[in-house]
Amino acid sequence: MSDLKPAPTLTALIDEHYELIYRYAYRLCGRQADAEDLTQQTFLAAQAHQDQLRDTAASRAWLCSIVRNAFLQGKRRRLRTVALTDGVESSVPPVPADGIDSDELQAALATLPEEFRSPLVLFYFREFSYKDIAAALNVPLGTVMSRLSRGKSLLRQRLAPDDDAEKQPTDRRGGRVAVLPQK
Repeated sequence: MSDLKPAPTLTALIDEHYELIYRYAYRLCGRQADAEDLTQQTFLAAQAHQDQLRDTAASRAWLCSIVRNAFLQGKRRRLRTVALTDGVESSVPPVPADGIDSDELQAALATLPEEFRSPLVLFYFREFSYKDIAAALNVPLGTVMSRLSRGKSLLRQRLAPDDDAEKQPTDRRGGRVAVLPQK
């Protein structure tokens, strides 16, 4: 006798996880229209591959991995084709982030490589555990921890005010020179 629950219906998956999937897609894409398309692609893929969901408790991580894979496939496809932009920006209300403008935060997130952006979004905005992130991204737990650390460092650099730029020495081309502490 099996203790496995029957796979949830697509309607149940949408009802339970739509907001999470949309917000994750928005953080990956940075635009409302792209996030809506990515969310729709995710649930279409979930419907087509619903037989692959063996553990209903893992449906959240399963759907997040579908979002990420669809995002990466779309990104690779766009790299091979010429993109036409319509100039329409997102109208999604920003999520406040402790003294940082949400548009600035979204722009900084968008500049991060995807390998660092996904763990940051899942951990800080979707409140996934390290274990859930590892399952969603299909990477070891140690990789999740190192990517979170590196991603936070990169994000801090992009969001930090450049106040001490004048104080730091530069080379002949105007580039910054690393200053090592004196012994």
